[in-house]
Amino acid sequence: MSTFKTLDAGNTVNGVSINNDRRIYNFGDRVAELAPQESPFFAYLSQVAKNPTDDPVFKFLEQRHQWQRRNFEVKLEIADQEITAGQTTQGFTVRATYDKYGRPLADSTYAAPEFLLKDQVFVVRDADGTAQYWRITTDPVVVSANNHTTFTALALTNVAAGADALIAVGKEAQVIGSSFAEGTGAPEGWADSLYSSEGYTQIFKTSVPLFSGTTLATRYRGRPDEYMRVWSQKMKEHKIDIEQAILFGQGSNQIGSETNQRYTWGILPYTQLNGFNHTFTASTDGYDEFLEMMQEFFAPERANTGQKLVLASRKVMNYFQRLGNSGYLKNSFGTDSYRLDVQNVQGKFGHMITKIETMYGSLNFVMEPLLRGPFEDYAIAVDLANVAYRPLVGNGENRDTQIITNVQDNDADGRKDMILTEAGLEISLPETHGLFKFAF
Repeated sequence: MSTFKTLDAGNTVNGVSINNDRRIYNFGDRVAELAPQESPFFAYLSQVAKNPTDDPVFKFLEQRHQWQRRNFEVKLEIADQEITAGQTTQGFTVRATYDKYGRPLADSTYAAPEFLLKDQVFVVRDADGTAQYWRITTDPVVVSANNHTTFTALALTNVAAGADALIAVGKEAQVIGSSFAEGTGAPEGWADSLYSSEGYTQIFKTSVPLFSGTTLATRYRGRPDEYMRVWSQKMKEHKIDIEQAILFGQGSNQIGSETNQRYTWGILPYTQLNGFNHTFTASTDGYDEFLEMMQEFFAPERANTGQKLVLASRKVMNYFQRLGNSGYLKNSFGTDSYRLDVQNVQGKFGHMITKIETMYGSLNFVMEPLLRGPFEDYAIAVDLANVAYRPLVGNGENRDTQIITNVQDNDADGRKDMILTEAGLEISLPETHGLFKFAF
């Protein structure tokens, strides 16, 4: 049930009619219910991911789990030699493809692994694919300036001399545990770091234009009350403005002597900058390529939940709808097509959902009508566990969507109302969100 407050204490308003003078009504819990198919992202956020903030610049912490801090790669080639298990040591210089917070780095960008400790055991494969096992015997040295870590390790397996025994640059390694001698003391420890991020609330305003007293009293054809007709359209316009911002907004905090103005981040540009990006060529790529895309996107290193809300353009939705046709399946996905489970189900919030089950996770496709024009080839996979709609609420004031009636000048012979919202989108763990471009 919506709540409201009055500008004149002591006056009681019955119901939620906007025809009461000088009222401010909080419609924050109900505006998303207006034609939810027109603004699916806003509808889902309002229902399952709403978290008020008491600061227009809201800060939050991101924590990534151990999956993202146990693997690294060789930076310098390891020379081949005859190694007797338990007797020969070798110096290693290694690097990580993610930073100290566990955030994936851009291609050809590296950081020094800070999680490596003496007596840890790791495995790495040589040029012919043979697994070599090593135990770190010295305290690793982090060289942040050169984005690498150095240490000496003891071979736990025999490695014969020869070209195939080389451990080449870029070979991936993984910590598989630790091993300590009897009677030894406590080892060194390491702690992960929390990454601090921030978002911004944005002020949205939509006004119903001033209607003169004469216009208000005139009965029109179609809908007799012209003011109420326009007012209902303005509420939808306001909702679409919010949907546009949380989809496409470029976040910034412009605070200066002349203006205090903030812009919320939208899920599409933020994911394009920080999340998982992939281009799928629909005309040539088939089931194998689609599965490889899902294998990478749903990787445990990305802290995925296994369930994604996918906001897709009509063009992309049409592509997946056609997967139900056996002839098209055969032509596009070949003999493996039956393994792609495509279902059409009714969603909880008034949307039809095309659900695609893969062995790695589920994609719940919902048509996003605003993905059109330059975005008609896109689909945005959102991990709802890592997004939140943040209306500004504090000190007894609620800046969630509200209707302020009669904002016209006191001497105006007419009426003007305004719809106001101050809210923003929080996007955390951006690697759990994906932006897919379908090249048709």
